[in-house]
Amino acid sequence: MSNSSLIAIFAMLLSMMCYQISASFAKQLIAVLDPLTVTLLRLCFASVLVIFMFRSWKILSRLSDLKWRDLLGYSGALGLMNVLFYMSLGKLPQGIAVGLEFIGPLGLALLSIQQRRDYVWVLCAILGIALMVPWQQAAQANFSLVGAACALGAGLCWALYIYFGHKVVRQNIGMHALSIAICLSALVLLPIGAVQHPDHLLQTQYWDKALLIAILATAIPYALDLFALKRLTKLSYGTLSSLSPALAALAGLLLLNEKISVLQWMALGCIMLASIGVSFRSQTDDTNPSTQG
Repeated sequence: MSNSSLIAIFAMLLSMMCYQISASFAKQLIAVLDPLTVTLLRLCFASVLVIFMFRSWKILSRLSDLKWRDLLGYSGALGLMNVLFYMSLGKLPQGIAVGLEFIGPLGLALLSIQQRRDYVWVLCAILGIALMVPWQQAAQANFSLVGAACALGAGLCWALYIYFGHKVVRQNIGMHALSIAICLSALVLLPIGAVQHPDHLLQTQYWDKALLIAILATAIPYALDLFALKRLTKLSYGTLSSLSPALAALAGLLLLNEKISVLQWMALGCIMLASIGVSFRSQTDDTNPSTQG
């Protein structure tokens, strides 16, 4: 495996760890604020962060030359994914929300398969997710069908985010694409949030936690995702993302005191095996160019 691929895999792992820790913090904040306000505060703080991090004012002179169809698709997928995921997080346990959301990128990985032996790793990831999610809670009264629908919708947006992300990186504008997407998402959501919950947005005592969520859930992960998308195939990205439910369970255990059952520990093993398997497949593709489509 090339050094570039190893760095991309490490970037994905760091991205997912930051995101799942932020989800635990966001779940605590959603208990006192609504999901839209939490999403909006996160995106507003993240907009400022990424603009200064990447000095994105440099892209202003090139705005008229960009392919806006791809950028708008990327921006829309990013914004809607965040709103729907936080809506599901407010109604479901974190493990269930993340597990259902992950169906989106996993489905994209299935569509990207070119060789039959790759199905082994994707099926292993599916088994891990099936064991990870506490499906028995679906029969309980506190299970929200609306929350499940939001999580599935967030998964679809996640798949679209990956799809448009591959297109956006070809425009060679680097991390400025992230700045554009986050700013557009924040601008679209701001008037909606201002009309629905104006008092929530002005509760400054929660801004410090929202800033922390912005750093962990947006500025760091999306920057690392764009970096990884340049160096990994859709199959590698989608299957490696199978670590997300496992990391969500660990974050829930450490930060929300959510217990992990024996079956969920087995799920961790399946998901880890799938990730290792797809990593070795990436090495085979690197050393055998004839296998690449």
